[in-house]
Amino acid sequence: MILVAGTIRIAADKQNALQPAALTMIEKTRAEEGCHVYSFGWDMVEPGLIRIYEEWQSQAHLAAHIATGHMADWRAALAEVGVLDRNVKIFQAEQTGSV
Repeated sequence: MILVAGTIRIAADKQNALQPAALTMIEKTRAEEGCHVYSFGWDMVEPGLIRIYEEWQSQAHLAAHIATGHMADWRAALAEVGVLDRNVKIFQAEQTGSV
């Protein structure tokens, strides 16, 4: 399983402008083959901070996602509002379980 986690920071006053693009991105991505979890969340303490969490069946599924038109649209929407910081990492999970 491939995990993607991190943050994107935009100006707090741009949150409302980005919301429709974020909802479209989530809806389209969750319908993709190999997507188990795809989630964005606004940080409760830091306005303008988006927390990202994704789970993918394989690296190939993630690569296919990155090449989609809705990913290009999302990147364009982010460029339009202006990204102040981006810190997103990809992890490979060898084993899963519950705690």
